[in-house]
Amino acid sequence: MRKNTWTCLLLILAGIVVGGFIGTAFPDTFLNYGQSFGLTNPFVLDLGIIAITFGLTIKITIASIIGIAVALVVYRLI
Repeated sequence: MRKNTWTCLLLILAGIVVGGFIGTAFPDTFLNYGQSFGLTNPFVLDLGIIAITFGLTIKITIASIIGIAVALVVYRLI
């Protein structure tokens, strides 16, 4: 299999998702410890005809960092 940036990006995103799932599956462990940042209240742009809501929150946990590390190891082994 040929390595490219799309494969690496897909594996990193999969590692983040799996790590986030593991972190929420074990909420009382150190795996769920992390930092959340972003817009806590969404920004609303009301133009009269259309209303657009912007919001983004990112939560980085220990489990998601471990998931990224595992994804990078898998990428190196491919």
